[in-house]
Amino acid sequence: MQFVYPGFLWGLLAICIPITIHLLQLRRPQRIFFTNTGFIREVELTTMRRRRLQELLVLLTRVLAVVALVLLFCQPFIPVADNAVKTVGETVNVLVDNSGSMQAAGMVQSHVAQEAAAGAITLGKNYVSSAHFKLLGQRGNSLSEAAYRDAVASQVAAGRQVGWGATTVRDALQDEQQGPLYLFSDFQKNEANPQLWQHIRRGGEVVLVPQVARPAGNIYVDSVWLNDAFVRAHTNVGLHIRLRNGGSEAVAACPVKILLGTQQVATFQVTVGAGQASEVTTQVQLPNANLALGQVLTGDAPVIFDNTYYFTLQPAAAIRVLEIGPEPVAQQAYAGEPLFTYSFAKPQSVNYDEMRRADLVLLREVPQVDTGLREALAAVVRRGKCVVVVPPASPSARTSYHEIFRALGIGGEQWETPSASGAARQEVAMPSASNPFFKDVLGAQPRQVVMPTVTAVVRLGRGGTDILRLRDGDGFLTEFSSGAGHAYVFAAPFAKEYSDFTMHSLFVPVLYRLAMLSYHSDQPLAYRLSTPALTLPVPLAASRTADEASYRLVRDSLTYIPAQRLLGGQLHLDVPTGLTTPGFYNLTKQGKVLTTLAFNADKRESELAAYSAAELRQLLGSNHPNVRVLEGGAQPETVARYRAEQTGQPLWRYCLLLALACLLAEALLLRFGRSRTGASLAAA
Repeated sequence: MQFVYPGFLWGLLAICIPITIHLLQLRRPQRIFFTNTGFIREVELTTMRRRRLQELLVLLTRVLAVVALVLLFCQPFIPVADNAVKTVGETVNVLVDNSGSMQAAGMVQSHVAQEAAAGAITLGKNYVSSAHFKLLGQRGNSLSEAAYRDAVASQVAAGRQVGWGATTVRDALQDEQQGPLYLFSDFQKNEANPQLWQHIRRGGEVVLVPQVARPAGNIYVDSVWLNDAFVRAHTNVGLHIRLRNGGSEAVAACPVKILLGTQQVATFQVTVGAGQASEVTTQVQLPNANLALGQVLTGDAPVIFDNTYYFTLQPAAAIRVLEIGPEPVAQQAYAGEPLFTYSFAKPQSVNYDEMRRADLVLLREVPQVDTGLREALAAVVRRGKCVVVVPPASPSARTSYHEIFRALGIGGEQWETPSASGAARQEVAMPSASNPFFKDVLGAQPRQVVMPTVTAVVRLGRGGTDILRLRDGDGFLTEFSSGAGHAYVFAAPFAKEYSDFTMHSLFVPVLYRLAMLSYHSDQPLAYRLSTPALTLPVPLAASRTADEASYRLVRDSLTYIPAQRLLGGQLHLDVPTGLTTPGFYNLTKQGKVLTTLAFNADKRESELAAYSAAELRQLLGSNHPNVRVLEGGAQPETVARYRAEQTGQPLWRYCLLLALACLLAEALLLRFGRSRTGASLAAA
């Protein structure tokens, strides 16, 4: 037997108190005069013997009561044979996983999270009263047992979710200086790399308590996207939704609703097998030109944290088109349309700030392109926009345009020197209606269509995709992927001596499509909370603001100031670590809302596959004897049995019962002893 607080053994000196009282209370026999003295002497001897026995028993009960009380304060226990686990004075680290996957139905209680909390509370009761606890992932210092129980009970209400793969938990698993560590979790496979188990500490007590959930399905939204980035109000747009089942059972006829604002715009049902995905396309329409807040609602249970997927739909802004050339030619296509913002500049007066904001740059028959303009064109495609090149006929421009093609990633061009008399003109071949470039452009065509005729001055290599071809099979309009954007090259100038393309009915639709394909939204429909950083375009005037921390993310009463930096008209934001709740967040600057961002839970959390106790033991191998994996984590008694095995049997409860029994025995001896003595004297 050992003691948690052996210093209290000095209290055994208190045994002297009942012994001293016993010695001081020794009384002489009371003398009573009777006529028959012999009879009196016999009664007196009998009474004295009984009184002495009673006093000795009372003394014994008092001494035992003092000893029991002293041992109660010492908290004795019977240790295990090897005395391997020592916890006195250490802080016990505990993880109670309350991530989204812990909403799954438990074996005993309605949710696995409730079973984990019950096991953690049982753990606190089976430690000595002086033990201190620390809940991993929660703010604050070590807690007493009572405060620890309250913290476990209120952890879910606090709203801060912590899974077993969190950074604080990984650090505790690898820190050799940490005290005992208990993990109550479902040990979801997607939380961390399996290699983590090979790098955990080999010293100190580590206890894994897997929480086993009932088999179930879980429908969640994997992704949402549009079939056309150019979104306009009052126009149908195809919204693609990929739904996935992250559970172990099929889900049949799961209801799905789509909301734009507060209005339901679509509803349907899906059936998805375990581990499978289903893609649905539905038509939605924006009611106005404002940013629309959308939600996809799924109706499965019991895992409901991922039943709402948030997204935003932003009507496309006007497409910025910049034409650079001797005179404006594309103005007839773009200037009168509200979909486009058209501007023209001569080569010597290009506004490079305006060029950085353009979606489409049309370089048309510029005789000589200097280095600055060439680098600016390359920057346009690097940021995902488009450049259209219309080469001049002059042979002196070939060297300059060779450098442009090389900067745009186009090689293998061959120049020709045709005459301007028109003898070498070729007809452009009729485009195919199945070509994606001409989607919704070409309708029913008559059998005989007069196509434009051109005189090609350059023939390009086969590294691109021909959108329009000549009759001989060479390309007239060719698309090349360049950086994150695209480059389009015409084989002939637009000058009337070399082409009548600008006078043809195909001219305006082609320029429309080039402009519309150049547009893409810089703001995705939605982000994940696990996204470390995001990039957004900002107005040029706003990018010159001196306040470096002027952008904020606001949701209701919560305000986050993320790490931020402005580079080339782009705002780079680091997602704050404290931003853990899915929903809509306003991006504000000096109190003004610039846009709204939609954040959703990490989709890995929706995959419910978890490690079993046997799989955890297999991952740990034989190199971690300090790690225990407990079976039956749904039963709090599992933790109580483990603690009894590790720390021995505590005896303080028995000491308390012994002290109370001794006090009761003393009271009974005094009461019935006096009654019996009085009865003996009365009978005499």
